[in-house]
Amino acid sequence: MILILGGTTEGRVAVRVADEAAATYYYSTKGTLQSIECAHGIRLTGAMNAEEMECFCRDHAIKLLIDAAHPFAQVLHQTIEKVSKCLQIPVIRYERRYPPRDEDLIWCDSYADAIHQMENKGIQRLLALSGVNTLAPLRPYWRSHTTWFRILEREESLSLAEKQGFPQERLVFYREGEDELKLLEQLHPDAILTKESGFSGYFTDKVNAARQFGIPVFVVKRPALPETFYRVYGEDGLRKQIERLLPEFFPLKSGYTTGACATAAAKAALLALLTREEQTESQITLPSGEQITLPVAYTEWAGCSATCTVIKESGDDPDVTNHSRIRVTVQLSLDASGCAIAVAESCHGDGTAVPSRWHKRATVMAQEEYCQETESDDTGRVIFQAGEGVGTVTLPGLGLKVGGPAINATPRKMIRQELIPLLPSPDSVAIVTVSVPGGEELAKRTFNPKLGIIGGISIIGTSGIVRPFSSDAFIASIRKEASVAKAIGCETLVINSGAKSERYLRSLYASLPPQSFVHYGNFIGETLKIAADLGFKQVILGIMIGKAVKLAEGFLDTHSKKVVMNKGFLQDVAKEAKCEEATVDAINRITLARELWELLAEKEQNRFFPLLLQKCKSYCAPILPDGELTLLLISEEGKVLYQS
Repeated sequence: MILILGGTTEGRVAVRVADEAAATYYYSTKGTLQSIECAHGIRLTGAMNAEEMECFCRDHAIKLLIDAAHPFAQVLHQTIEKVSKCLQIPVIRYERRYPPRDEDLIWCDSYADAIHQMENKGIQRLLALSGVNTLAPLRPYWRSHTTWFRILEREESLSLAEKQGFPQERLVFYREGEDELKLLEQLHPDAILTKESGFSGYFTDKVNAARQFGIPVFVVKRPALPETFYRVYGEDGLRKQIERLLPEFFPLKSGYTTGACATAAAKAALLALLTREEQTESQITLPSGEQITLPVAYTEWAGCSATCTVIKESGDDPDVTNHSRIRVTVQLSLDASGCAIAVAESCHGDGTAVPSRWHKRATVMAQEEYCQETESDDTGRVIFQAGEGVGTVTLPGLGLKVGGPAINATPRKMIRQELIPLLPSPDSVAIVTVSVPGGEELAKRTFNPKLGIIGGISIIGTSGIVRPFSSDAFIASIRKEASVAKAIGCETLVINSGAKSERYLRSLYASLPPQSFVHYGNFIGETLKIAADLGFKQVILGIMIGKAVKLAEGFLDTHSKKVVMNKGFLQDVAKEAKCEEATVDAINRITLARELWELLAEKEQNRFFPLLLQKCKSYCAPILPDGELTLLLISEEGKVLYQS
């Protein structure tokens, strides 16, 4: 059992991660004001001292504590530490992200230090953005200087301010979306005081506003956390640490994509090349902005290149690449001008440099790749090559150059973002060769041959994380989310496959509350059954072409491991839509469903896609007999092109 101690933005995230397990846990907050829905959590309110928390943990068999409280909740952090030591329970600290400590800010070790520094600098008019709980430690200052405190307009905060004897006319109330600049313009303070609250505490917004007015910023440093806490950042970091410390909590373990592993290996290889030091781990940034650290299994050098290997861990996802070695070799060139790449030569022990056959071949390949793949966002400073076990693209439609390495767009972007800041000079070019020993055999067990990728696997992944959900857990989460929507009075449920399509639909139905939007993943049929059970009057189903071609054939669970695109079926639909014979024949040559957008002429699209949606609806509508069902076909760019 897990006990999460929250009350902040981080607490909400911790709840979201814990709910993925579909297992019971406890979520505790000091007060009752935080509005939060726990799909599987038991909500607790009221502060616990060390003795009370210890008794609770004993009585409820707590095996893991998650500290997701405010960084300045020192008493709680100390209480958690005492309980952890006494009961030998590990603690995960779900940490905020903080910007670097800028030298132009005035850093204070404590509130007493802040008072001392403000008085020394002659600050007479202060705007305190440090919260109502800092009234007491700042009392010596505000009793003798003009001070405004911005607080939340709620009874608890007002009562505390009154108890401290703070003048009511000096209270400023926080308004969501409020412009900091207007407040500074209205009050004209000599300085502002804030806490080092991190990005989620709007720290940078406060600092930027003060800088525009040219007034100093006094910052109280965040208190140090106990060294025994396991610090993690981001949802995936939290989940992985829970999996390590309490393996039984999640029924299925998460893993990392080949793209994330290749990125970690590439960064480690470049660092190994530059420092000549063995790399044991590699920290990378995911597309979400979250940072993760992957272990590096091997570091090797050969002449003027370095190779690092990351062992792919797919968790419980049935991935053929699980435990594969993702090897990345990085070699630096000296010139990024035009296509004349000067590839670094192999170095003999005596210091002389003589190009080897491999390097000559690499030079030619690099020149070709550079000329064909240079992109405006990175000026061609990272060149990709397919090594052993990584496939080559032979058909269009994958968003990759035919003849190039099967390294997808997101992994390429991740690798560029990690490597370019590390390159030793503005003219340096990194030649990145990705290899997966045994990848050619593994590829035979994938869809790569059908997609026209030969000679190996693809380096893929859009998030960097493999998140295996048990069907029961995912469906249970859908039911809980839909139940919450119904409970708050939503009559319309907007169901969509994931975050990408939801962004599009939220902009289209901006007036609906966030609870109206629910992910169905691949479980379209189960989600519609849940909507029917709960009595929703209207269901809007957003779908993209990849799932639509499967649903139209009657597959209400569209997971790729259960069903793949049926070209013969699509050809039959095209014939029924009276498409040209050449179009029908061309369908047999596509590799991805999204190629249909370009394959069909405009007149054919206007017959084919409405027919496809009609077939989808014929399987979905009977599941929702008492509700109105609307299907929206969404393009890759987020436009709703067809409706049924």
